[in-house]
Amino acid sequence: MKSQDRIGKALERATDTKACVIGDGVLAQSAAMFREQFPDADRAIVVCDPRTRAAAGEREEALLRETGVDVCEYMLEPGGKTFHADYHYAAEVREAIKAAGVEKSGRKIVPVAVGSGVVNDLTKLAAGELGIPYMVCATAASVDGYSSFGAAIRSPEGAKQTYACPAPRAILADLDVMRTAPAWMAASGFADLMAKVPAGADWILAYELGATEWHDSSWHTVQDGLKEAIGDPEGVAAMRTEPLTRFVEGLMLGGFAMQDMQSSRPASGAEHLFSHLLEMRDHTFKGDIVPHGIQVGVFTLFMCRVYEQILACDYTKLDVDACLKNWKPLEEQERIGASVFAGTKFPELGVKAVRAKYVDLETTRKRLEGFKARWPEIRARLEAQLVPSAEIERRLRVVGAPAAPEEIGSTVAASLADAQKTVFMRDRYMALDFLALTGQLDSFARRAFGV
Repeated sequence: MKSQDRIGKALERATDTKACVIGDGVLAQSAAMFREQFPDADRAIVVCDPRTRAAAGEREEALLRETGVDVCEYMLEPGGKTFHADYHYAAEVREAIKAAGVEKSGRKIVPVAVGSGVVNDLTKLAAGELGIPYMVCATAASVDGYSSFGAAIRSPEGAKQTYACPAPRAILADLDVMRTAPAWMAASGFADLMAKVPAGADWILAYELGATEWHDSSWHTVQDGLKEAIGDPEGVAAMRTEPLTRFVEGLMLGGFAMQDMQSSRPASGAEHLFSHLLEMRDHTFKGDIVPHGIQVGVFTLFMCRVYEQILACDYTKLDVDACLKNWKPLEEQERIGASVFAGTKFPELGVKAVRAKYVDLETTRKRLEGFKARWPEIRARLEAQLVPSAEIERRLRVVGAPAAPEEIGSTVAASLADAQKTVFMRDRYMALDFLALTGQLDSFARRAFGV
């Protein structure tokens, strides 16, 4: 199936997004898209920052005015200060939208986010809280969150969390605009897209263990064109139209799959949890927060190395009774989960994860015995899904993304500790949960980091 056909098919199953246009010079189509998708709107508010206003926002306002749309603007940090997706900014955007039209009788206003991940997420949450649809003009190939439901925002308490809110009604991604963004932004997006390789393996493994549901349409939306989308890092680094188009379409498809399943399972696995742990610690490098995709790329490589060790094992000889010695009753697991995040802003996180994933001893035995019996078939599925870790590392380097914890201001020691914590992070079962049960987590993690 051609990539554009995949976009069309994904849109049919998306819950919120009705239109997505990607290509060179397509910003010129934005006003027509606005009129088509919001026929009853009589005003637009362009949400941007100084950089994205210069890249596309000013022109977007002019294009809308040319077609008779009444336009106003809300600029985040007009002085040029670097900002992040904190809730208070979403509240600012929400109040600006209200002041510009929502609270005025008869005015039907549509927010138009002009920016990348942060501007989009802030506008998405603000629009969602107001119960109105919005549109985004993407300015960088940096995230898959343009098309996803939910917004990744730092809460008032300081926790990075995904707030439930609809995806944009319409998405426009002008490749010419994206070419003007800093190179690290495309590197971040490419690394995030490559994360769908081990994330897909995590989904396969969890499903084969009976620890998660399967959602066929979401799987195919993400995975069918994935290897093509990440297959030309040189072309992406050079910003050539064809590979850049495939890459950006891949980012959008990840979000559409999340809309379809109403879950981030199709697009993220254990590699994302390392990034969440860094964010929970307010991790910075050289004075600034490391972009999400850049963090994820480092641990995508790690997880691919872990999977190579899994593939090298003969689990038809798995000692199930020995593994069951690692199983613990719910109360003991809860105590361990509580200790993992004791003294942090999120003391209940580990307990909630334990309760969500807990299964009794007999169910655990049945899962392991079934896995052992079907290992050759499962291994073949995993092998077909994965990309060699050496190739993952090469592609990260080609696009300019880091590949080691030290390159993002972390350490191997901290990352090894985080590998143990990931099993207490979310209700989602992944390879590291399995390795904790088999007693292989520490040794596999050390070898993956070369220690």
